[in-house]
Amino acid sequence: MKPSTYKKNSRIIVYDADLIQQPGAHLFAAEAWESSGSVVGQAPGRSSALFLETGFGPAVLRHYFRGGWAAHLSRDRYVYTGLERSRPIAEFHMLARLYKMGLPVPQPLAAQCLREGLFYSGDLMTRRLLDVIPLADLPDILQNDPAMWIATGACIRHFHDHGLVHADLNARNILVGSENTVYLIDFDRAQIRPGARNLFEANLKRLQRSLRKILDPGQLEQGWKYLQRGYKEARHQPGPLQ
Repeated sequence: MKPSTYKKNSRIIVYDADLIQQPGAHLFAAEAWESSGSVVGQAPGRSSALFLETGFGPAVLRHYFRGGWAAHLSRDRYVYTGLERSRPIAEFHMLARLYKMGLPVPQPLAAQCLREGLFYSGDLMTRRLLDVIPLADLPDILQNDPAMWIATGACIRHFHDHGLVHADLNARNILVGSENTVYLIDFDRAQIRPGARNLFEANLKRLQRSLRKILDPGQLEQGWKYLQRGYKEARHQPGPLQ
């Protein structure tokens, strides 16, 4: 991976130069991807991520949208306080660190910060993970597959052992592939906080709340015991991310 920077007027793009030879606004032009027939799907949720087939492989394009009360003020503009603190650039660099460490995350491809006076808007493009399904879409399997719960707990422990605090660890930000391979996605506002046990516990509680929406109490209670088992028994022994 070779992170590089492209600047043109108020547009700043960071990208992987090993994969992308021609950076520019076209990378984040959703309408252009749609008109070329490159859009092959779309993820649910506020961000409405697009699944693309590109010349550099399968990708996901996500525009940053605001949520909650802030969305009434501006749908997709944020106050600019510096390039490295802008959400798309920060998430690109976070993903690059995690990917370099071999953690199960999507490979970052490019991110854009577009200045508009005191504000900015942004986008992120990542490699699309193939043949994976959000944990939220697997309620029937969760009811009968202790191995999936254990693998999920072990995956989360892997990240926590590296000091990673996810900002929104819910059942839709956990993807499951074949043989219970588990990935985490959406590292917007994620932090590296080695030893922050209270924050790690908050991650688990957030996930538990989201699972209550798809499982009845008895199923969740039993499954959660398996998840805790996977979390406690995981033996990754890494140091914190540098």
